[in-house]
Amino acid sequence: MEKVYGLIGLTISHSFSKTYFEEKFFREGLRDCRYELFPLKKIEDIEKLFAENKDLRGLNVTIPYKESVMKHLDEIYPVAKFIGAVNVIKIRDGKRIGFNTDSDAFYETAKAWLPEKHSMKALILGTGGSSKAVQKALKKMEIPYKVVSRTKGQGDYTYEDLKKDPSIINQSKLLINTTPLGMHPETDAMPPIDYDQIGKEHYVYDLIYNPARTLFLQKAEMRGATIKNGLEMLHVQAEKSWEIWNS
Repeated sequence: MEKVYGLIGLTISHSFSKTYFEEKFFREGLRDCRYELFPLKKIEDIEKLFAENKDLRGLNVTIPYKESVMKHLDEIYPVAKFIGAVNVIKIRDGKRIGFNTDSDAFYETAKAWLPEKHSMKALILGTGGSSKAVQKALKKMEIPYKVVSRTKGQGDYTYEDLKKDPSIINQSKLLINTTPLGMHPETDAMPPIDYDQIGKEHYVYDLIYNPARTLFLQKAEMRGATIKNGLEMLHVQAEKSWEIWNS
């Protein structure tokens, strides 16, 4: 019996997940496994997806459905419930179970990338599900952080606050973009911050992996910062998804 896995999101034709899993299935001789892309115009369409794909064993979830998908699940694991977002769904005996691997994947990749001894503070751009996962990881790493939002009251700062006080970016040596700004195909977009405040002591992490170097990363790199994109995090997430689906 064929085992079907896949990715749901709004605009997912650019995703590397299908290629990653197809190569994995080929490499490991998993001939009965298939990975598909399931673009959904609205999250409610997931019910039709479940009804029409009885061989479905698991799904990855991406922007913008990590939070709204939760009401379509039967059970949510504590970590996903705490973060308030789901990026992996396991389907077993008709039951839909939600997990979140974002926090662990960010933790593993960031911890290996950052200097072993540092005392930097972090600035997280964005307030969605990915932001909440990063916040959990930073707490585990004991890195103090502040959150930047477009809307007043949803974070510690707004982008307007950063313009008024340039020292906020200057003093936050770890910058993390959790927004979709700059993601393919809208590659001309970037978070509206003062990039002149970034310097050689900054570490700049963009969760986006396509393109490999977003404008956000390019501008940071031009100013001497150490940069990282989300590709390694995607690989870690993919393997964690596979473990969940087959545990």
